[in-house]
Amino acid sequence: MYATERRELIERLIVDDGRVSVIDLARRFDVTTETVRRDLDQLESTGSLRRVHGGAVGPDRESTAEPSIAQRLERQGAAKTAIGRRAVAAVADDFRGSVFLDAGTTTAAVARELAPRLAAMPMEIVTHSLTLAHALAAVPNASLTVIGGKVRGLTAAAVGADTVRAIEALRPDIAFLGTNGVSEGFGLSTPDPEEAAVKRAIVRSARRVVVVADADKLGRELLVGFAALADIDVLVTNAAPDPALSAALAEADVEVWLA
Repeated sequence: MYATERRELIERLIVDDGRVSVIDLARRFDVTTETVRRDLDQLESTGSLRRVHGGAVGPDRESTAEPSIAQRLERQGAAKTAIGRRAVAAVADDFRGSVFLDAGTTTAAVARELAPRLAAMPMEIVTHSLTLAHALAAVPNASLTVIGGKVRGLTAAAVGADTVRAIEALRPDIAFLGTNGVSEGFGLSTPDPEEAAVKRAIVRSARRVVVVADADKLGRELLVGFAALADIDVLVTNAAPDPALSAALAEADVEVWLA
């Protein structure tokens, strides 16, 4: 196989899978790892990918990259709906406690699944998301508490010291938490330090933490870590994690629920 053909296949794998491994590519193409690294260097120089430890990822997977709410709504819509439907199994039919909903489009899917139950169940909902608060406020008889603070426009969520202090004063029974990345080595991460501080406070405060993340988030590492795998109880996703992440989740005693 010519180098040009090999590099075209690597580009296709990046598009399909989001990342590639030097060792896996060397085995796949029956070439040395040095040859693969030269291919990746060449593709990085043209902007087709970005080199990371052990391989490469797509050019849009920088540690600070963060799409807007509108952009996220267009991605993985069916998967997020399925994840939301699966995640609400964490709330038993006889539940009478409190639920914290993190900001995000996947937690919004959880909120949509919870909404029909709010009118009939004495459940307290807490959120710092203006988007979720607006939607849930329209549910008849819903008991809703909104955490205030400085609103971050990109996510329409309250952030900052006041928000963190308010969350730290709570003890919700269940927290549904979004994330931008889940990896075996770095845990849960997000691009923005203020968002990370809020998520960290949610994790510390909740009795049970249920992370909802579509498969695109698995294996990703963003700029700011906010929780170790051992800090969470359940990961709800739409595809099985790779072997390394699966092993790390099992070691951390995290339940993995597939939607």
